[in-house]
Amino acid sequence: MSGTEIRKNGSTIEKRKTGHSVGMGKIVVSSWIGNTIEFYDFLVYGLAAALVFDTLFFPNVSPLAATLASFATFGVGFIARPLGGIVFGHFGDTLGRKKALIFTLVGMGLATMLIGILPTYQQIGVLAPILLVLLRFFQGFVVGGEWGGAMLFVVENASEKRRGLFGAIPQTGGFSGQLLATGIFSLVTLLPEEALLTWGWRIPFIFSAVLVGVGLYIRLHLQETPVFEKIKAKQKIEVRSSQSPVLRVIRESWRKILLIMVLRFAESVPFFLATVFAVSYATHQLGVGSQAMLLVVMLTCVIAFPAHAFFGAVSDKIGRRPVYIFGAVFAAVFVVPFFYLVESGSFFWMVLAYVLFINIAHNSINAVQPSFFTEMFGPSVRYSGASIGAQLGAIVAGGFTPFIAKWLTAMNNDHWAYLATYVIIVALLSAAAAFIAPETSKRELTEEQPSLEK
Repeated sequence: MSGTEIRKNGSTIEKRKTGHSVGMGKIVVSSWIGNTIEFYDFLVYGLAAALVFDTLFFPNVSPLAATLASFATFGVGFIARPLGGIVFGHFGDTLGRKKALIFTLVGMGLATMLIGILPTYQQIGVLAPILLVLLRFFQGFVVGGEWGGAMLFVVENASEKRRGLFGAIPQTGGFSGQLLATGIFSLVTLLPEEALLTWGWRIPFIFSAVLVGVGLYIRLHLQETPVFEKIKAKQKIEVRSSQSPVLRVIRESWRKILLIMVLRFAESVPFFLATVFAVSYATHQLGVGSQAMLLVVMLTCVIAFPAHAFFGAVSDKIGRRPVYIFGAVFAAVFVVPFFYLVESGSFFWMVLAYVLFINIAHNSINAVQPSFFTEMFGPSVRYSGASIGAQLGAIVAGGFTPFIAKWLTAMNNDHWAYLATYVIIVALLSAAAAFIAPETSKRELTEEQPSLEK
């Protein structure tokens, strides 16, 4: 494919120049919606785990054991993510990014809706938590293929000078998903307790069908990325078992996968600590109203949109590594003040705590990840490499953060000192990983094997 290509799509005609972005608005919105659904589905589950699942699915154990069990099912979804990254990474690198992303979108919505109609322990006994775990596993499986594909779809369409900015914008889907999840839960928690525990909690899960419908309509009308089309035309991607992109990327780029796993720590741990564990901690241990905590989280999410655009644009100017290191170090430094401010019980100080911890520490890292991670790999293994690395890192760094946090605080008489130490350690590990990582912001995306040299 060379020169200018004119394609007719419905009643519109798009001009596409090789190596340049076309219809970036539609592409960014598509990835943003996919990311929104991904985080909406997972965070609705996280909120339900923090607020009602211990009662609905684990009623015959102690309150501590019920909470731990509830948070453990939250983590099960993250165990399945790498498997999804492997399967959909293979399809995305061989059959195309678009096809893989359509399957992940439908799968995410289906899993979430099925959780929404699942009978509780009171209705079917021990089978209820078993089915909950299985659906959570399936949800994690399809989500494992969503993030890497959606992010590289944007990055591969963007121009070199704006990959950081365009890649950062869909990352705000995590916060729009959080806004939707907390907003809907804020409404359903206004219901009488009996109504909430019978049918009210199901509404946020079933609502996922609306988001999936919108996202699917947009994705069906997208074209494949120019990078994938170019290397496909040159026969650099072949569907052969002996040349599986998953096996290739593990064999040739395992160091990059490990690097991405460690880089995830400083982003995922603070995010799930603040949005899942801290909500439960503040409501159950500090006596803060659930409505107040949900509002704190929602205000933080609104600020995330300009913050991501800012940090993504900065990474286009000065590079991915400096922005990443800044965010990781800030997370390590601010975690202790974060807990002190939350413990104050003051709405103002809690908002300030969340704004600084999430909108600066987390957002600076989160904004850079799409461009940083996808630029590390060549185009024929990019979907697989970025997905596997990111999802392996998400297992401990994200999925089990609420469980680890609850366990560490329980070990210390419900105090957060051990937990803060854990956050400091993992954040500094991420800062070290970013320090030794290669700078990728000027790389050519059609280069098959990017150098690891800085």
